[in-house]
Amino acid sequence: MKPEAVKKYRPFPRFDMPDRIWPSQVITKAPVWCSVDLRDGNQALIQPMSLTRKLEMFKLLVDIGFKEIEVGFPSASQVEYDFTRILIDKGLIPEGVLIQVLTQARAHLIEKTFASVKGVKEAVVHLYNSTSALQRRTVFKMNRKEIIALAVEGAKLIKEEEAKYPETRFRYEYSPESFTGTELEFALEICEAVMDVWRPTPDEPVIINLPATVELASPNVYADQIEWFSRRISRRDAIILSLHAHNDRGCAVAATELGLLAGGQRVEGTLFGNGERTGNVDIITLALNMFTQGVDPGLDLHDINQLVEVYERVTHLPVHPRHPYAGELVYTAFSGSHQDAINKGMTMYEEAETGLWEVPYLTIDPTDVGRTYESIIRINSQSGKGGVAYVMDKEFGFKLPKEMHPEFGAIIQDLTERVGRELQPQEIYESFERAYLSVSQPFALKGFNTVKRHFDSVDKASFADVEINLLVDGIERTLQASGNGPLDAFCAAMKASVTGEFTLCSYHEHALGGGQSATAAAYIEIEDVGGNRFWGVGIDTDIIVASIKAVMSALNRSCQK
Repeated sequence: MKPEAVKKYRPFPRFDMPDRIWPSQVITKAPVWCSVDLRDGNQALIQPMSLTRKLEMFKLLVDIGFKEIEVGFPSASQVEYDFTRILIDKGLIPEGVLIQVLTQARAHLIEKTFASVKGVKEAVVHLYNSTSALQRRTVFKMNRKEIIALAVEGAKLIKEEEAKYPETRFRYEYSPESFTGTELEFALEICEAVMDVWRPTPDEPVIINLPATVELASPNVYADQIEWFSRRISRRDAIILSLHAHNDRGCAVAATELGLLAGGQRVEGTLFGNGERTGNVDIITLALNMFTQGVDPGLDLHDINQLVEVYERVTHLPVHPRHPYAGELVYTAFSGSHQDAINKGMTMYEEAETGLWEVPYLTIDPTDVGRTYESIIRINSQSGKGGVAYVMDKEFGFKLPKEMHPEFGAIIQDLTERVGRELQPQEIYESFERAYLSVSQPFALKGFNTVKRHFDSVDKASFADVEINLLVDGIERTLQASGNGPLDAFCAAMKASVTGEFTLCSYHEHALGGGQSATAAAYIEIEDVGGNRFWGVGIDTDIIVASIKAVMSALNRSCQK
C-alpha cells in the first residue's frame, strides 16, 4: 500500500478507566449460548439456505445443545417467515429450546414478527436500531433524540403486540446496533429508555445485547466498554448482558472472552464464525477454549467431524484445515521435533495416573472431540524419526526401539524427498517391510530346529544345539552349532560358516496383538567387523524364530550396504 494511505485512518479514542477489574477475572462457567447461524450466518451466504437446509441446521444446533436459537428475521424475508411457521406448526421446537426472532423498530415489521410466532409456547423478540455516531450522521440523518424516540416507539409497539398473543410467554431483547461505534453515554441512555418501557424485573429480565457490529478496536477496549456499561446500567439484576462480536480485526474470540470477564453473561455467535464480512464470533472455538481450562462449555462437541460435515453441506462453506480444534490438520504434526515431543508426551500421558492432559503442542485430547490419535502425526519431508516411529506404533503396532529410530527415520526421509509429498501410513509400512521384513538376499532361512536344550544345575547355565537350513546366494546349506541358547547357537553357526564375525548389540521384543496366537516382533542390532551397525526385524508366532529372522534381516542389510 502507499505510505500516505495511512493518513486516512485515526486511532480509536482512548478509553480511560483506571479502576477496571476485568483483567483480574477468570471465566469459571459457560455463558448462555445463542446461535445466530440461521440469521447472521444465513444472510452472509452467497446462496442462502433453503428451507430444507435451514431445518438441518436447526436440528444440528439442537443436537449440539443450544437452548436459544435466533431463527430469522421473519418480517424481512418470506423464507424466514415460512421457516418460523414450519418450526411451530410441525412441533419441531424441543422442550427447553427458545427461539428468537429479529425485528427493526418499525410498526409493520413488528406486527409481522409477532404473527410469525403465533402459537409458540415461548419466544424472544429481538428489537434493534443502529445508534452509532457514524450511522446517525451518514445513514439516518437523525440526532440522538430522534434515535431514542425510534427505539422507544418500537419497544411500545412490542408491548402492544404482546397483548394480542396471550398464549405465548414473550421475552425481550434490545440491541443498540453498532454499540462499539456509539458514545457510551448515549448507548446507556437509549437502553435505559427502552427498559423504562419494558420494565424488567429479576424474575422477568430483558436481554441487553451490546454488539461489536463492526470491530473497531482491540479486544481490551471492548471489555472496557462492557464493564463501563455493566457498572452503570440501572436494574442490573433485571438484565442479561449479552455479547455479539464480529471479526473485522480477527479478534472476535478474544474480544468475547474479555467481554465475559467484564460482565457479559450471554454470547450470540455462529458455528465456525460464519457471518457478514469477516464473520461473527466462533462459538465452537470459544466453547473449546473454555473446555481446555476445565470449564464445561455446556455444548456437545464430541463428534467434531460430523459437525463440520453438516455445516459444510448446509452452508456450502469450507472449514479451513487450520481452523482451531476443527480443521483437518490441527491435530497433525509434520515437524520432526514436534512429532518427537508429541510421541513422548503421549507415552507419558498413557502411563501417568493423574489423568491430566499434558502433551506438548496439543492443547486438547483429540479423542474428546471425536478425532483419533492416528491423525496427529503425518509424514512429509519435514518430519522426523519420532513421527515415523509414532505412525508405526499407532497404525501397525510396531514399537520400534528408540535406538532404531534414526535408521528407519532416514529411510523415510529419503523416500519423502524423492516423491515430494506427504506419505500415507500404508506407504510407511510398505517401506518398513521392504527394508526389514522382505529382505532375503543373500541369506534366506529355510528351516530351523532346536535339536537339544539342556540345563546345567551346577553352573546354572543353559545350552542348545541347533540345526539350520538356509539359502546362501540361492544355494541351500545346512549348518549345525551349539550355544548358550538357540539364538546364540544360530549366531555361532553363521559366524563359523557363512558371515565371519559380527556382534549382537541390542535386542528388543514385544507381542503384536494379544491372545495365545499373538505374533511376536523382534528387533536386533548387529555390528560388523568394520564397526558399522545395522538393525534387523523379524516377526513370527515363535519368539525364538522371530529373533533369528531379525538377525537374518540385519545380516542381509549389512551385506546390501
